[in-house]
Amino acid sequence: MSSSGWTSTSMPYLTPRAAGDTDAWTEEAEVAGRLGSQRIVHAGEAEAPADVALALGLTADATVVVRRRIIELDGEPTELTDSYYPASIAAGTALAGTGKIRGGAVTLLASLGHVAARVVENVTARMPGAEEGEQLRLGAGEPVLHLTRTTYDATDRPIQADVIVMPAGRQQLRYEIRIG
Repeated sequence: MSSSGWTSTSMPYLTPRAAGDTDAWTEEAEVAGRLGSQRIVHAGEAEAPADVALALGLTADATVVVRRRIIELDGEPTELTDSYYPASIAAGTALAGTGKIRGGAVTLLASLGHVAARVVENVTARMPGAEEGEQLRLGAGEPVLHLTRTTYDATDRPIQADVIVMPAGRQQLRYEIRIG
């Protein structure tokens, strides 16, 4: 387990929530007796970074909707998460605004007819950039985990790309895979 005692799993963040439920992060932290929160630092349309355009199957100059958040556990920053959506799916929706979305983005996407059916995640370790280190309150020499996640619907269309940066010493990633 990580030094913070936190193990991160992906499944709760891929499954739509019931009407009226809170988002997966808030609930997951609450069940563990902790306080999970997030600050939305930016939301709106932007030009897709090259890696995001590739992940979403878009052209290099495509417009996407991005939500930039600082995710906190017990008031301490635990990850920086940028979520990107094709503008054809997210423009004009709550995903393009800075308000909290009841049930989270995955629930909103499902209500719009975009349900996750497959996810690809890649995790690497690296040293943080200066801004990342400052936002995550890292000490000198502390590495980060860099997780990229692309979510596809049942037709194998990419509907969301996430870029997540987490302090390596405060996280443990857990994957459960069922075959057959």
